[in-house]
Amino acid sequence: MSSKLELIIDAGAMLGEGPCWDKRKGLLYWVDIIGECIHIYNPHDGSDRVIPVGMMPGAVVLRESGGLVMAAGRGLYGLEAEGGEPKELALLQDEPAGNRFNDGKCDPAGRFWAGTMPMAESEPTGSLYCLDTEHNVARHAEAIYCSNGLAWSADHATMYYIDSPTKKVVAYEYHKQAGTIANPRTAVVIPEGEGVPDGMTIDAEGMLWIAQWDGWKVSRWNPSDGTKIGEVAVPASQVSSCTFGGDRMDELYITTARVGLDEAALAEQPHAGGLFRIKLGATGTESYLYKG
Repeated sequence: MSSKLELIIDAGAMLGEGPCWDKRKGLLYWVDIIGECIHIYNPHDGSDRVIPVGMMPGAVVLRESGGLVMAAGRGLYGLEAEGGEPKELALLQDEPAGNRFNDGKCDPAGRFWAGTMPMAESEPTGSLYCLDTEHNVARHAEAIYCSNGLAWSADHATMYYIDSPTKKVVAYEYHKQAGTIANPRTAVVIPEGEGVPDGMTIDAEGMLWIAQWDGWKVSRWNPSDGTKIGEVAVPASQVSSCTFGGDRMDELYITTARVGLDEAALAEQPHAGGLFRIKLGATGTESYLYKG
C-alpha cells in the first residue's frame, strides 16, 4: 500500500533534478541546476547538505571508487562527496556554446550517459553522450531538444530515453558490451494536457516511473504496451525527476522546481522546488555506479 506523500525538504530549489540513491551510505544525492549546487539528503537525521559547485550540474552519479561524477555545463568532472574542486574528466569538443548538460545516469556496465540541451530551449541542438570508463566521450543521439530521463531494463537489452518536448519515451536496443544503442521505437506517449515527460526511473517489475513537468504528478507506465497503470499527485506543477531509495528500495523520492513561476503560481504551490517522498508497494532498482 502507498503511504501519504511527504515534503522532506522545503528546499526552494530553482531547478531540482537528478536524484540518485546511494545504497552503500543510505543517502540521496540530487542537484539544483540553476542553483549550481549538489544536495545530499540524509534520511537518518533529516539533514540536507548543500555543496556549491560553481557551474550548472545537470546530473550527478556515484563513483565505484568513491566520490561522485558530475555532468555540468559542457564537461564531466570527478568530485569528492565532501566537496572540493571538481576535477575535469572530459570536455565536449564540438557542443554549441549555448548548451548545457541536463540529465544523466550510469548504465549496467558502469558508463555515464548524459545529455545536453540548449539553454534557450529553442532549436534541437542537444545530444546524448556516453562517458566510458577510460574517460572517452561518444555521441549516440543528436537533434535533441531537451535530453532527460534514462533507464535500463533488468535484462540489459533495452535503454529507455526521453527527449522531453517529444512527449515520448523511446526504447532503444541496448548493447551492454559495446555500449551502443540502436533501433529506437516509441514505448510511451504522454497525453496532451498532462505536461511533458522529464526524469524517469524503473522499478523491479520493469515499469517506468515518469516525472511530468507541468503535469503535477509522477506516473507509472508499462513500457511493453504503453499503458498507464498508476500515478502519484504532487503539489508542484514542475515535477522534474524521481528515484527509489530507502532500506527496502520502496520509497520514491521526487524532485521539483520553481523556476519561471510567478507570484500567483507560487502562492498556489508554495513548496515548489521541494524534495518529496512517498512509500510505495513497488520496489525500485539500485543506481548503477560509474566504474571509471
